[in-house]
Amino acid sequence: MATFTYTPSFPATEQSQPVVQTTVFNESYQHRIQFGLNRDPKNWVLTFSNRTDTERDNILAFLEARKGTESFDWTPPRGIAAKFICSKWNVQMPNYNKNTIRATFKQVFDA
Repeated sequence: MATFTYTPSFPATEQSQPVVQTTVFNESYQHRIQFGLNRDPKNWVLTFSNRTDTERDNILAFLEARKGTESFDWTPPRGIAAKFICSKWNVQMPNYNKNTIRATFKQVFDA
């Protein structure tokens, strides 16, 4: 399993959306339960600012090699290593050796 080793710039945004199943019995009563084994996957919206052209190419090569389907290991800023996929990123290249990459890492639970 590949490991993503580049450190994102700050601010980094952690997003949570717990998996909840809701049953509505009438207009005034709802019953909510957590659903599934992995109930609170995390998404991270990351920015890699002011990167050299070489570092930009290395980050993009890593993401492109996985094509949004293959998971990789990554340790987020909160320090809990997990498996992620990245199926969305973009790059801005305003000047030579001054690149910005924005990417969304989604936590997955592969075997």
